[in-house]
Amino acid sequence: MIGNESPKPVSIPLLNILAISGSLRAASTNSALLAALAQNAPPDCHVSVYDGLGRLPIFNPDEEGERTPLQAAVLIDAVTAADGVIVSCPEYAHGVPGGLKNALDWLVSRDAAVGKPATLVHASPRSLFARAALAEVMRTMSFALHEEAALEIALLGKRPPEVEDILSQPENRLTMRRAVSAFAGFIRSR
Repeated sequence: MIGNESPKPVSIPLLNILAISGSLRAASTNSALLAALAQNAPPDCHVSVYDGLGRLPIFNPDEEGERTPLQAAVLIDAVTAADGVIVSCPEYAHGVPGGLKNALDWLVSRDAAVGKPATLVHASPRSLFARAALAEVMRTMSFALHEEAALEIALLGKRPPEVEDILSQPENRLTMRRAVSAFAGFIRSR
């Protein structure tokens, strides 16, 4: 029967992508965008949303190594285990929110970020200063930043029902799926 057998389908390994919102607000548009990305990820990607930002202690270099606090270790392990990282954050006073910067500080002296594929997505067209600052911080930390096709879905100033409606529109669901697919291609090309 050799020669009459059907070729076996090629299996593409599942990518595990960690999504981190820089906002602690309960009705955060950035967090809503990441949750929608997770729901609309292509079948070869699993996107999990990190929810421990508000529980992280303030970074202290004296607390690294064996003294690393549990919540910081959870973040470090999650970034280390991820195939890639997606970050969405608001802009506060032309900068990156302190909670997100604190999370990144916990990763600075670790290998978790080195060469780790990362991309930024945006829920506001007005966060230009934070975008530039965040990209600079992440490049400095040696994240491999995918910058070709940044996803932006304008949700600024929308109430939760409006956000849900915008994110459930077929064209936005397709845009999110394409953005995650493009990021997955970037991850696989490394």
